[in-house]
Amino acid sequence: MTSSSLHKSAHALVDGDADFTPLLDMVGDASFVLLGEGSHGTHEFYRQRAEITKRLIVEKGFSAVAVEADWPDAYRVNRYVRGEGEDTDANAALGGFKRFPTWMWRNTDVLEFVEWLRSNNSGRPEAAKAGFFGLDLYSLFNSMEAVVDYLEAIDPEAARRARDRYGCFGHFSGDNQAYGYVASFDLAHSCEDEAANQLVEMQRRGLEYLNKGGADDYFAAEQNARLVINAEEYYRSMFRGARSSWNLRDTHMAETVDELVGYLKRQGRKPKIVIWAHNSHLGDARATEMGKRGELNLGQLLREKYGPETVLVGFTTYAGTVTAASEWDDPGEQKRVRPALIESYESEFHDLELPGFFLNLRSCADSEIFSRPRLERAIGVIYRPETERLSHYFQADMPAQFDGVFHFDVTRAVHPLEKPLRWESGEPPETYPSGM
Repeated sequence: MTSSSLHKSAHALVDGDADFTPLLDMVGDASFVLLGEGSHGTHEFYRQRAEITKRLIVEKGFSAVAVEADWPDAYRVNRYVRGEGEDTDANAALGGFKRFPTWMWRNTDVLEFVEWLRSNNSGRPEAAKAGFFGLDLYSLFNSMEAVVDYLEAIDPEAARRARDRYGCFGHFSGDNQAYGYVASFDLAHSCEDEAANQLVEMQRRGLEYLNKGGADDYFAAEQNARLVINAEEYYRSMFRGARSSWNLRDTHMAETVDELVGYLKRQGRKPKIVIWAHNSHLGDARATEMGKRGELNLGQLLREKYGPETVLVGFTTYAGTVTAASEWDDPGEQKRVRPALIESYESEFHDLELPGFFLNLRSCADSEIFSRPRLERAIGVIYRPETERLSHYFQADMPAQFDGVFHFDVTRAVHPLEKPLRWESGEPPETYPSGM
């Protein structure tokens, strides 16, 4: 298939919008739709994922949205969209997202989607409401606090035991990395056994707690206790190498999806889950240089377990602006995204001269563009244009990596709910260099 025939295969987006019919046809009766992003700070990625998700919930009965976010913060949103909790609006419900990068979930696109989700759930039976859940494991100390708070309400004596066990972490004053550094070199300081014992006790008394506090609260608390175990191992592994910690993190995400499947089944619902995360987590790692380094990811793990029940969708852009930081923990800035490197997928898509389109990669994998692996761009929460090739590109076989891809040629930065002082002034001028 030549580039001209690929142009014909591309389902154009009109003014950035689409009816998503080709994607919905591809989804069919699949239970897992994984919607990626080429950066953590691009408006079009967030907006289109939200619009697709709305269609999946309304038309195909999807019952959960699981995102690359911490469990306790996302569960606060879950309570809000289900008409529970004390938050009075979506802005308040998103208030738990205080960890860097705050703009990743505290932005105007997520705000609109969360309000839509609550409105759509309104008036529906409890079992028919769509939930909002977090897949990540950075919330080591927040999850411990959530476990103790849950037990305090239904079993104060068990809460005391949990507090004693988690007191093992108390020397580190909420500093995840400080704990990991010490425990990785001195196992005497490891709190692994205490974390595991806490989950075991909760599971042993699970039926009692279900009767006292209800299934939803027990599920949330049990998942927090499970997260403490995995986060404890993750932070220890950070000092043994990037591959080990990456694999632990994505394995935890896959385990969390499995727990959501069980939770939805216990509610008598068919588990149908939309997942939002970066392309690097959702595109099958076996089709990228990540896999060659021994790294796995969520998309791979779900494909391996659920096969055709999974649909993996990537999102790419050629140029524009992005909200990102220059260093870890720095405030986000509106940065200009350099035009994609020649020979990258993004550059080839730019040559189709369409402002935005969707490609069904299952039906056009024989195109010349896909005849060999190419560079693919990945911008996370940090964007360093001065080291563009080294920092933000990797080799990938896109038709093996994804089932479909959305491309938006020129995109703009996502708008944080609280714009840092430098956000408006952070955008470089039009003369900003565009080469390597």
